[in-house]
Amino acid sequence: MKIPGFDPRQMQKMMQEAQKQQDDMQKKLKEIKVDASVGGGIVSVVMSGAKDMLSIKIDPDAVKDGDVEMLQDLIVAAVNEASRKADEKGQEVVRTQLGGLFGGLGGLF
Repeated sequence: MKIPGFDPRQMQKMMQEAQKQQDDMQKKLKEIKVDASVGGGIVSVVMSGAKDMLSIKIDPDAVKDGDVEMLQDLIVAAVNEASRKADEKGQEVVRTQLGGLFGGLGGLF
């Protein structure tokens, strides 16, 4: 049974384009780098848009005090802040990519 106006080849082409855009989006997320610093620069974290932590720097003076609990809190705060920034940048990429995707699917809806 044929559905009027439905072309399976067109649908397959659009699905391939959607997959390509998703792959592009993942690549772009991995290329994004955000950094967060807390405690006046005592702890700094660099994270990708895909939320991979790329580096962490801890001021050596933070260890001298022996306040491990404070250092742990600063690390958590820096990672959370970097994660929030990665989310913001990632949402920008998603909005850009989805705009292109829905533009390409406009013939379906």
